[in-house]
Amino acid sequence: MRHSFILSLSFSIYFLTLFLSIEARHHFHTKHKHYSHFHNNSSEFSLPPSSLPSPSSSSVPEEAPSPAPASDHESYKNASGLFDVRTFGAIGDGITDDTESIKMAWDTACQSELALNVIFVPHGFSFIVQSTIFTGPCKGGLVLKVDGTLMTPDGPESWPKNNSRRQWLVFYRVNGMSLEGSGSIDGRGQKWWDLPCKPHKGPNGTTLPGPCDSPIAIRFFMSSNLSVQGLRIKNSPQFHFRFDGCQSVHVESIFITAPALSPNTDGIHIENTNDVKIYNSIISNGDDCVSIGSGCYDVDIKNITCGPGHGISIGSLGNHNSRACVSNITVRDSVIKVSDNGVRIKTWQGGSGSVSGVTFSNIHMDNVKNPIIIDQFYCLSKECSNKTSAVFVSDIVYTNIKGTYDIRHPPMHFACSDSVPCTNLTLSDIELLPSQGDIVNDPFCWNAYGNSEALTIPPVFCLLDGIPQSISDNDIDHC
Repeated sequence: MRHSFILSLSFSIYFLTLFLSIEARHHFHTKHKHYSHFHNNSSEFSLPPSSLPSPSSSSVPEEAPSPAPASDHESYKNASGLFDVRTFGAIGDGITDDTESIKMAWDTACQSELALNVIFVPHGFSFIVQSTIFTGPCKGGLVLKVDGTLMTPDGPESWPKNNSRRQWLVFYRVNGMSLEGSGSIDGRGQKWWDLPCKPHKGPNGTTLPGPCDSPIAIRFFMSSNLSVQGLRIKNSPQFHFRFDGCQSVHVESIFITAPALSPNTDGIHIENTNDVKIYNSIISNGDDCVSIGSGCYDVDIKNITCGPGHGISIGSLGNHNSRACVSNITVRDSVIKVSDNGVRIKTWQGGSGSVSGVTFSNIHMDNVKNPIIIDQFYCLSKECSNKTSAVFVSDIVYTNIKGTYDIRHPPMHFACSDSVPCTNLTLSDIELLPSQGDIVNDPFCWNAYGNSEALTIPPVFCLLDGIPQSISDNDIDHC
């Protein structure tokens, strides 16, 4: 009898627990069934702060603000499409190889037909990931939310021989993805930078033969409607970000850092990519903060603090006699400090194509070696020969660029091709003073045509007037 009573009581407790569980689950889905975050349309990206001076303003920002903290995504934890990498077996102890677990989380989220799918890398954990390609297209919107740390293997010796040494994390054919979070991505690049083949800053820049491939940290390839926001990325072996063949890219409030002498550690490089917005970010590295390669157009770069580094560059273009086309580029409301260059256009001799429709506006320079530079004789050795063809540079506007320059270099340097001159260079409201002393260096011009619409300091008397006869008589490749 007593056993019957205990059995009856057990069944009663079981059914009561089951009922409460069902009710709780029903309440959760009812409360969150309208949850939505991701937008595939790039026009729906949030706009940067509107308090910055306009390009026509006479004021120049002394310092671009620090990246805003990532918005609170605690509600992600209640999303039905949440894929915590730990549930797929990731350990996150900074020692274990978590590649397969994170790849499994990606594949599962990518195949989910929910409107929003969040791959979650939690705070307080460090996940080592080998070179991996994350492939799309995916069935729903995808967010890779990194609140913890993603890390490369520690240097070339830890890199599996069968894995590519040219790239680390690759996102291929993904349409509609956000890479975001309050965490970090660590490229652990020091051992790569120390390879004997790398250019050293020692006597004569000595190097030794040997394998020299180093991985790009994050590469987006043939993808569209991309957002990168809020992350810290440091010490990539090579480029930190590279976008190849992409469309509609929005980079917002990120922090990129690497030592000033780390080789080829460009912050963001874009190639054959259009409709690009890079806003409100801080980049300090050993190469270009942002570099714009061939095939790029409709690029807007705003409110960037750049340096130390090599500045913001278009190029290099035309290497190996290639054709390059770049147009409709704007760089504005930014700060460049303690850098080898400020705003630069660099092309190799022998190339073809054109760079046109470029505006550099409202930029503050702080002790920059070459604040304004066009270099059509770009060469990485002393063995480059003179060639008759060149990328045609035209319709370049420099306005409201002020600050200080390193006295070892001229504040403005326009070195244009002997056979294909630069044309329609326009300068206004330029004020560049030496960072030390009172002697103001003269600008340098070679085969450069244009004019100063307003007073510049120092005055630019070396620009040539009109349109050169060589341009009028020749069929220039305008892309």
